[in-house]
Amino acid sequence: MDTTLQDPLVGQVLDGRYRVDARIAVGGMATVYRALDTRLDRVLALKVMHPSLAADGSFVERFIREAKSVARLAHPNVVQVFDQGTDGSYVYLAMEYVAGCTLRDVLRERGALAPRAALDILEPVLAALGAAHRAGFVHRDMKPENVLIGDDGRVKVADFGLVRSVDTVTSTTGSILGTVSYLAPEQIESGTADPRVDVYACGVVLYEMLTGGKPHRGESPAQVLYQHLHEDVPAPSAAVPGLPAALDELVAAAAARTPGARPQDAVALLALLRGARAALGAEQLDRVPPQALSAEHSNAGDRTSVIPRSLTVPRPLPVDGDDPQAALHRTSRLESAGVTSADAPAPRRRPRRALVTVIAAVLLVLGTGAGVWYINSGQFTKVPPLLAKSEAQARQRLSAAGLDVRQVRHAYSDTVARGTVISTDPTPGARIRSNDAVTLTVSDGPETVRVPDVRGERLEAARARLRKQGLEPGMVTRRFSDSVQRGSVIGTDPAAGTDRRAGSAIALTVSKGAPVDVPDVTGESLDEARSDLTDAGLKVRVAPGQVTSEFDRGQVARQTPAGAAPAATGDTVTLTLSKGPETVQVPDVTGDSVDDAKKALQDAGFKVEEDRGFLGLFGDTVKRQSVEGGQRAPKGSTITITIR
Repeated sequence: MDTTLQDPLVGQVLDGRYRVDARIAVGGMATVYRALDTRLDRVLALKVMHPSLAADGSFVERFIREAKSVARLAHPNVVQVFDQGTDGSYVYLAMEYVAGCTLRDVLRERGALAPRAALDILEPVLAALGAAHRAGFVHRDMKPENVLIGDDGRVKVADFGLVRSVDTVTSTTGSILGTVSYLAPEQIESGTADPRVDVYACGVVLYEMLTGGKPHRGESPAQVLYQHLHEDVPAPSAAVPGLPAALDELVAAAAARTPGARPQDAVALLALLRGARAALGAEQLDRVPPQALSAEHSNAGDRTSVIPRSLTVPRPLPVDGDDPQAALHRTSRLESAGVTSADAPAPRRRPRRALVTVIAAVLLVLGTGAGVWYINSGQFTKVPPLLAKSEAQARQRLSAAGLDVRQVRHAYSDTVARGTVISTDPTPGARIRSNDAVTLTVSDGPETVRVPDVRGERLEAARARLRKQGLEPGMVTRRFSDSVQRGSVIGTDPAAGTDRRAGSAIALTVSKGAPVDVPDVTGESLDEARSDLTDAGLKVRVAPGQVTSEFDRGQVARQTPAGAAPAATGDTVTLTLSKGPETVQVPDVTGDSVDDAKKALQDAGFKVEEDRGFLGLFGDTVKRQSVEGGQRAPKGSTITITIR
């Protein structure tokens, strides 16, 4: 029964752009659909969150944030994210559509894989995870279902960053989010996750590819989790006798129960994989394990680096409980009549002429069939997978496939190593005539740009020139300069003539002009202050308000920047004018003792001077004060007291 017909999203157009055509898969967090981008007219995969999770605002926020981060992770072995959005209650991601199958499909159809095939699949997986780990991402749900094998032979990893958006254990049920067979012990115990949890999962996946089964099994998830915590992943050779020790060591290193015993990230594990592979011979790499479904299913003769899904791959006969319709998919190789020799009737002797006629007919049929085969298939081959291979390796693989190199082009790439293949024309897996030629595009590494000399240019002109050169203007620092006019560039960091990767930020140092010591004009009239500042090469601005100060009304009370402070020619000095000193009432201290009189006047804000004369040398009583009590005087002014 086709359940996609019951899906309410099938047939709808999300966000006025994405037409949902069919449901591909249902996961723990979302449903994946095949959809058509009606604007760009391209097929893509649409991942729509389950409504139960979409109702959680905090989860949606993390989902969107992680999706944006993953969209910046450009790697040929990562399923790319094109767009993200919402339509009513639907929260979705628009992603690259990979036509093909998953590693889980391959394992179901073929059982255990030859070491060469297992390593050929794991190598691009680790390349993708390595790029993610170096960019700060952790997958946290690495499993065969998330490894996609395209019909063109490319291997891609899906669901980057999405599992990271939720905790390892849900807050409502406490159940593990993700597949328990691939969880690292630290994920189970504490919920922590760093790149080494992906390394552990890859070790389990490698074990499964080599043996056809998972290392830990149980009747319930709890039993599997217990084994992850308390039992080491067994050596693959225990299940498949004859496997090289190098593969046992590779699985043991990746799937160590203690995080510190594992490689620190997928890049380190990839280095171990390549070292182990180099130590194996062709016979060891191509040995078909007995766990493979049958010899007819094996991939021993295939020296390519992928296992593309094919409709001609024979499937096992259905067993009790299988879909009865599955019998329709059996190939002729599996559909034996089941008649034994004992049941067959005894053949009758035919005349020699009849025998000759039969032989001639058979030869005619075989000749015709061979001709038809050659016309339809025999003269064709497939372009082998060459991505991320060196030019020499690519030429060798093409030669082994009977193909030539038509042309070698070069292009810059931030993600593909220098000297390795970025793309081919025709693409890997494409049908091509034998002895035809393939065009290779080889990476020249990241594009580099020479920093231009923008010294003496105005800031905006320098910024425009950097952008035109393929660089980004960076932080601007300003400093004084006697030789470079104000607002012009003094220099760059890195310096002019330095080679930098395209898109790099270039810091700019801009002149503040020649340094000037600001004159101190406080206490001067406005006209005097303006004249002094203008003569020094400075501009003047008068603040709108006035303040009380010790200076007379109309004189400069404050200035910014202050006198003697450093400034540049053309800078503006702000002046605040005085509205005169503040006046306060003078206390009457006549007849008071000297100490009491001084305290009263000082508390009122005045300065005090004593006038004793000859007669007051031995006195202690105030006879007079310079400003009579009750009158007002400027705060801070001096009051003289006469002592007799």
